[in-house]
Amino acid sequence: MSNPTEVTTPDGAMPAHLWLPESGRGPGILLLQEIFGVSAYIRRRAQDLADLGYVVLAPQIFWRLGVDEIANGPSMLEDAMAVVGRLDWDSAVSDARAALRALRERPETTGGTGVVGFCFGGGLGYAVVAGEPADALVSFYGSALPGITEAVPSVTTPSLHHFGEDDAYIPMDVVRTIRERVSGGGSVDFHTYPGADHAFDNDDFVNHDPQASAAAWATTESWLREHLPVR
Repeated sequence: MSNPTEVTTPDGAMPAHLWLPESGRGPGILLLQEIFGVSAYIRRRAQDLADLGYVVLAPQIFWRLGVDEIANGPSMLEDAMAVVGRLDWDSAVSDARAALRALRERPETTGGTGVVGFCFGGGLGYAVVAGEPADALVSFYGSALPGITEAVPSVTTPSLHHFGEDDAYIPMDVVRTIRERVSGGGSVDFHTYPGADHAFDNDDFVNHDPQASAAAWATTESWLREHLPVR
């Protein structure tokens, strides 16, 4: 179960959600949403991470637009794209970095801090650690990575990347280019999943691929245990 909290920014308080592990403390994970906001799916993944022993903070990145999440339904993708079209990217990066700093300063956070992001959040997470290095980054099909990695080809933060091999938005030739670009920095792991489309981990979305989702999450758990261990 999450608790409401806030992150201080120069322009006001950004709403956020906080999950604590059973122990009440642990390494921190900044969880960055898809374009659908802090949805029920993102909240489930936050609880999964808390169950692994992490303190999880999920900021409402669309707060400046007055949006928490996009309602499920036939127009959800269209509605989400309309919201993202109004988003100021630089402000979103600044807000997410502020959330990472706030997570580090929380008394419940012990040990290191990492970033886990999905789709929109996967690219945003890379932009965050480019200016605010963390101990780990997990990016699920980061939609902004093609453009971001052209400007910032590598980061020092160890990273794990998941992509579907049938992603309609990020084809495999682009995935290979991303991999080449980011491999000059910290340790990098790439995993691809045959037959999986974009957003394959989201079990509330039409593209959900149960087999790819289970495999990617198992890999994420073991990778986090190595790079962001719970003591």
